[in-house]
Amino acid sequence: MKIASFNINNVCKRLPNLVAWLRSAKPDVACLQELKAADREFPADALRKAGYEAVWRGERTWNGVAILARGVMPVVTRTELPGDRDDRQGRYIEAAVNGVLIASLYAPNGNPQPGPKFDYKLAWFKRLTRHAASLKKAGIPVVLAGDYNVVPTAEDIYPTKSYDDDALLQPQSRAAYRRLIAQGWVDAIRALHPDVPMFTFWDYMRKRWERDAGLRLDQILLSADLGARLVEAGVDRGVRAKPNASDHAPVWVVLRDGARQPAKARGTTAAKPPARPAIKASRKPGASNNQRRPLLVIDGDSFAHRSYHALPKTIRRAGNKPAGAILGFANVLLRFYQAEQPRAVLVGWDTLEEGTYRHEAFPAYQSGREFDDAIVEQLDVIPEFVAACGFVNAKQAGYEADDFLAAAATREERAGGTALVASGDRDTFQLASGAVTILYPVRAGEVARITPADVRTRYGVDPAQVPDFIALRGDPSDRLPGARHVGAQGAADVLRRHGSLEGALKAGLFTTQAKELRLYRSIATMNRRAPLPRLPDRAPTWDKASALARKWQLNQLADRLAKMA
Repeated sequence: MKIASFNINNVCKRLPNLVAWLRSAKPDVACLQELKAADREFPADALRKAGYEAVWRGERTWNGVAILARGVMPVVTRTELPGDRDDRQGRYIEAAVNGVLIASLYAPNGNPQPGPKFDYKLAWFKRLTRHAASLKKAGIPVVLAGDYNVVPTAEDIYPTKSYDDDALLQPQSRAAYRRLIAQGWVDAIRALHPDVPMFTFWDYMRKRWERDAGLRLDQILLSADLGARLVEAGVDRGVRAKPNASDHAPVWVVLRDGARQPAKARGTTAAKPPARPAIKASRKPGASNNQRRPLLVIDGDSFAHRSYHALPKTIRRAGNKPAGAILGFANVLLRFYQAEQPRAVLVGWDTLEEGTYRHEAFPAYQSGREFDDAIVEQLDVIPEFVAACGFVNAKQAGYEADDFLAAAATREERAGGTALVASGDRDTFQLASGAVTILYPVRAGEVARITPADVRTRYGVDPAQVPDFIALRGDPSDRLPGARHVGAQGAADVLRRHGSLEGALKAGLFTTQAKELRLYRSIATMNRRAPLPRLPDRAPTWDKASALARKWQLNQLADRLAKMA
């Protein structure tokens, strides 16, 4: 279930932006604030055409809140925050959607302070906190989403003194937010991104968007049971860059289906937010501690590149050097480790400056790929962080990261162990077996566990047939053309009938392309004999990793690692 919150800053004026975002992001629930539209002006019909039913409380001047749900009608439970019958401002609406109670809220700004507006802000927060306590006591799954008009900590605002007197940063405002959180609510963004400046608001003035001079005002708070189902959280920053944009960007979370994995199966309890629940633990609940733990093998380039493109380029380390890929990769690495508790970790890397036999045999292989200097520089130093954690790197000229993944998984399986292969490259599906599971990132950051049955469901072929499948279908990302006029379905049909590429060739198919198709298959086949270092059981050295992060001036990451140590 994907739930989002978006201060739209005038729903009628920015309706095209809203509809475009809904169609692109496809949230199941979207909470809107600052409608600036009376009830009769709310564009319900246009949103229904976009696939969303809505409930709302309008207010023409400044406020107004709404809850949108994809394909279902939200069931309204409350249209105002209790505790003050004289408060007519449209700042709170509550509705049930698919078994979850959703609140869309728009806290008062409070400026100028001190004064009546600031007093109203603090009184409103007290009412919210009392009502939140009653919802928590009821023991139901609850989402409190909206614009809280509070910058929770110094890490939630760009370096500046221009907001020092603003109501958003006052000690009383921050204390009010902390009292709410202290009830046990999970701040979704900070649960999964503790070290990243996830801004949601950039003022229109003084080129604050262009300078990334942002603030984090919009939050999604989850009850503990939903916190245990938290898969991913993020901010759709690109929406802020569109023409006629709101000065806010949408914030969103993805919740795992509650029926699939109870919190206790991951070693969490209902009273605490999850450590990093993006991946289901590989050991079954109640398994013996003597049971051999899995080997975790990670495609370093895959996750480093994903992190680089997902996080703001303004994240820097010592010497004003880029750090987004480092920080994002570190979060992924720690999340995998905490979820899987492997016996050892190996991270495989490409050697960008050296080609492989694949490039020599097929010069067009992976041609046209160009990397920013910023990501290349970070790829050179991330292995240092891996080593500081007590984990092992594998990198050597003539081999790709995939080869080390294949060699490590194969060695572990032959030794009677199990392996988890984490990669965003579907070529790794050829490694799936009874002892090897692929951890493959999918929608909104969730990680799918790919087994041989999943490969057959997705491709219609067995894992061992994946290289033949790639050879026939082609692979645009690697510049492999494939067989002419075949495609994915045709490739699967050929392999079901003939068993392999060789079987198809012996049957007289693809006679004019036989040489090329055999080459494509060899390129798609991972080298299970790539050289590997020893991989004994290893305990993490979080203290060394913390010291390195501190040296890089990634202090929040350093603090987190120090606590783990």
